[in-house]
Parts: sequence; C-alpha cells; structure tokens
Amino acid sequence: MPKSIAVVLCGSGRSDGSEITESVCTLLHLSRLGATYSCFAPDMPQAEVVNHVTGKPQPGGTRNMMAESARISRGQIAPLSTLDPASFDAIVIPGGTGLTKNLCDFATKGHEFTVLPDMENVLRGFHTLKKPIGLICIAPILAARLFGTRANGPGCRITLGTDQPASDAAATLGATPIAKGVTEVQFDDKNRLYSTPAYMHADAKPHQVYEGIGRMLDLLLKP
Repeated sequence: MPKSIAVVLCGSGRSDGSEITESVCTLLHLSRLGATYSCFAPDMPQAEVVNHVTGKPQPGGTRNMMAESARISRGQIAPLSTLDPASFDAIVIPGGTGLTKNLCDFATKGHEFTVLPDMENVLRGFHTLKKPIGLICIAPILAARLFGTRANGPGCRITLGTDQPASDAAATLGATPIAKGVTEVQFDDKNRLYSTPAYMHADAKPHQVYEGIGRMLDLLLKP
C-alpha cells in the first residue's frame, strides 16, 4: 500500500514563503517513490511580501499562505489546522527564508523564536506517534526548538549544512547540528528525523538539491 505523506508549505517563493525548487523536488520524488501526498499550509497572511527581483519587501503587500502555496500544489491544498498526524505515515517540510517568517519567527527573534501553534501541534503529533519527519534546508530549526533539550525535549541531531549562525542557534536550543554537504542526509533514529541541507548551501546547484532531497526521501520511505 502506498505511503501517505503530508507536505507543509507556507507560500511560494524562498524570500517570503516556501522555497519553490525544494518544494517541487519534494513532490517529484514522492511521486517517483510511489507515495501519495497531501499539501497543507496556514490559511493566514504571510508575514511579509517580498519582490523576488529586487529582494526587497513590498510595503502594504498582502498574500495568503495557503493561496500562494496552491500555486505549487496545483490547487490541491488544505489548511494546516486540519492536518491530522494519525492520517499520514510521515511529514515533509521544505525550507526557504519564508519558513523562518511564517511557520516560526526565527528570522526576527533568533534562538528565542517560537513556532506557529498549528505547526507545533502537528510536529509534536508526528513525533509522539513516532512517525518520520523530513526537514529540508532551514526547516530543521523547527525540530531544534521543539525537540532540543532546552525545550525539555529528548535532544535531536539535525543538519543545517555548514551555516554557522543557524547551527549555533540550534545548538543553543539543545540540538546537535551536524555539518553535511548539499547531497547528504542526517538521520536521527531516536526522533525519526531526516534532514538535508539543500539551499542552506547558498552555492548549491538545482541538481544537487534534487539529489539531496531524493536521498532523504529514499531513506524516509524505505520499508
């Protein structure tokens, strides 16, 4: 029976939503592996709107995360608040700077950040049920906050590539960040966490991001 995977997005575009290449690579590999997937996103405004040509915020701009994420999922999407961990075999979260603004506030608060309540509830649900959690790019910072020892969690091993500021923040939260290359995967068997750096390596090539995400999902969906 095909495995059913929940994919969480938070917009369309790396600077203010989910990183598009990482998101599309995730869906392509899930399809390649014969899994079924359902996409979810918060049904609320993005933290900000960024002009991806200039890289600058657009004052007064407003976009809904779920509506923007539907551009990636071809319209098939549901509110994050409706995601029931008991209904899926695993969860995968692509990265992007937008994740640090929408699914949490790491972008503005550093290691003192909090996670969006719906996102926290979902991740704790998968973790409690001992179901696999796949985290791409900056997404492992969510696990550091929720499952690091400073959060009275069990501690966790993740990769944020070789990004020192993000790795330092994760370590402050009680996680163990492990440097990995763009095509490599970090697996934490105790917490069933799978992570791969993707564009945490700013000079990564698209085919390398594709390869790294593929390796992560090969392991995550392995019987």
